Amino acid sequence: MTRGDLSDGEWELVEPHLPLGVSGPIPDLRSYFNAVMWRFRTSSPWRDVPDRYGSWSTVYDRFRMWARAGIFQSVMDAMIAEAAARGDVDLGLVGVDSTTARAHQHAAGMAVDPALLDDLTKAVTEEKGLRERDETTAPEPADPERERRRAERRRRKARLKAAGLGRSRGGLTSKVHLAADRRCRPLSIVLTPGQAADSPQFVPVMDKIRVRGPVGRPRTRPDAAAGDKAYSSRANRAYLRRRGIKAVIPEKADQAANRKRKGRHGGRPVSHDPELYKQRNTAERCINRMKDWRGIAFRTDKTPDSYLAGLHLRGAILWLRSLPTQP
Repeated sequence: MTRGDLSDGEWELVEPHLPLGVSGPIPDLRSYFNAVMWRFRTSSPWRDVPDRYGSWSTVYDRFRMWARAGIFQSVMDAMIAEAAARGDVDLGLVGVDSTTARAHQHAAGMAVDPALLDDLTKAVTEEKGLRERDETTAPEPADPERERRRAERRRRKARLKAAGLGRSRGGLTSKVHLAADRRCRPLSIVLTPGQAADSPQFVPVMDKIRVRGPVGRPRTRPDAAAGDKAYSSRANRAYLRRRGIKAVIPEKADQAANRKRKGRHGGRPVSHDPELYKQRNTAERCINRMKDWRGIAFRTDKTPDSYLAGLHLRGAILWLRSLPTQP
C-alpha cells in the first residue's frame, strides 16, 4: 500500500458498495479504486497512472462506467450512513457555500450529441441577451454575417452548458455548491456552470441532503441552515420556514432598506443567530479540504459527470477517514 491508498479496514467499508462484474467479482478491484483516487489526488493525466495499479486504460474504462452509474455518489451516501450508524452525524446545523474551479485546457473538446446540442441551442436562444427582438420594434436589415455570428455564439454557449462550464471572471469555470456538517464533511453536492448564481442553488443543495439511519426513512431536514448574504432571498427563507428549518442567513443592506421603505407592508425584520452564524465557516473549510485533491481544485475532466464523480469520491473519503472507531 502506498501513501493515500485505502487501508484494509477502509477497503472493507468501501468494497460492498462497488458493483460486481458481469461474470462475478472483478479482479484487482481495490487497485482500480486506488488508481482513481491517485488520479484525482494528483490531477495527472490518465495515461500517467502508475503501473502498480494496472493498465491505465482499464482503470479509465472502469472509472467512466462507475461515473455514469452514479457509483461514487452511492459510496459517499454509504459512508454518511455508516457515520450515522455510529452516531457521528450532527444535523443541528449545516453550512451552505460554493466555490469555483477554473477549467484546465484539457477540459476542452467534449463530444456533444448533435441532437442534444440542437436542443441546448434552442434553450440558449431563449435566454437573456439572445432573445429575438420584439415584433413591435422595427426589424433590422438582414445581415447574413451577423446572423451567422449569432448562431455560432449560441452553439458555443450550448456546448459549454453541456460540458458544465460557464464564463465568469475567472474564465471558463465550473461552480461547486455544497452543504457541510459541523465537522467540515459534505452532505450534498451540486455542480453548475461557473456563471450560475449562488442563491438559486440553495434549494437544490438542501433537497439533496439525505442521511440514512439504521432504521426508518432518511433524515432530510437539519435543525438550522447557515449561509452568507448571497443566500438571503425571500424564496430561500420561505423554503426554510416551510420545512421548519431555522434560517441563519444575514440580510443584505439593500433588502433591509427596501423593506423599511415599504413600511408595514415590507414585512417583519429579518434576524439571525450570531452565535450559530460563527459556525458557517464549516462549509468554507469543507471546500478547502475538498480542494486538497488537485483534481478537484483544477478541473481537467472533459465531462461534468466525470468531475462530479471526483467530487463525490473526495467527499466519500472525507467521511470514511473521519469515522470513529466501531463501538
